[in-house]
Amino acid sequence: MDSLFFIASKTLGMVARAETWALVLMLLALFGLWRGRLRLAGVSLSLLLAGTLALTLFPLGDLLLRPLEDQFPARPDLPRPDLPRIDGIIVLGGAEETGATRHWGGAQLNDAGERLIEGAALALRHPQARLVFTGGSARVGRDEDTTDPSLMVRDLWLGLGVAPDRIVLEQASRNTTENAALTRDLVQPQAGEVWVLVTSAFHMPRAHATFTRQGWDVVAWPVDFRSGDLADGRGIWRLDRNLQGLNLALKEYLGTLVYRVMGK
Repeated sequence: MDSLFFIASKTLGMVARAETWALVLMLLALFGLWRGRLRLAGVSLSLLLAGTLALTLFPLGDLLLRPLEDQFPARPDLPRPDLPRIDGIIVLGGAEETGATRHWGGAQLNDAGERLIEGAALALRHPQARLVFTGGSARVGRDEDTTDPSLMVRDLWLGLGVAPDRIVLEQASRNTTENAALTRDLVQPQAGEVWVLVTSAFHMPRAHATFTRQGWDVVAWPVDFRSGDLADGRGIWRLDRNLQGLNLALKEYLGTLVYRVMGK
């Protein structure tokens, strides 16, 4: 059942991408021209042009990402009177570029690299806390070693000064539900312990809800904020950036809906 959910989530993620629908419109236009259905071709091309122009001119992804990123405060002040200590820091995977790491060596990160850096920074400020990385291979078909992401992260954290006996690696999870369940089983959190959850701000609402459903009262520590282009105009005439933001937002809203319906 978990494998079916994993494959279905990846398939829905592909469907939610804007370029998938752009390709559909291109195929419809080509079909219309081939069969002489000029009205179908014209409507498809008009929708494709309008969508591309809108994405080029406006950071539509910002409008959708901002409500997600506003749900939890950035860099909450810890420890607080009601949080006198931190027992553990959980960092969700997703920042690792394992293929580039195997080819070039070192720690190769993508746009979510703040997850790993902020996790290590928190650990250095709170030396009593365990530092947990959770994430295996999220590729359909498992065409890479599931330990690759965690071993790369371990080397990065050791290089940043985190003691090896503080690092805990969960290497089998493929999505947020498995992150929560397998990490809980691995670290066995006790009543009264304080655990901090570190992930990208746009992903935090879904991740926090998932960990809560697994019985964890985690403190949200969002990083990797993506919205903000509306304020300084950087999103104008940036199709690449705006397309990425829109895809992130569509995937996250769809994922939140599916997780809620499935009770994940």
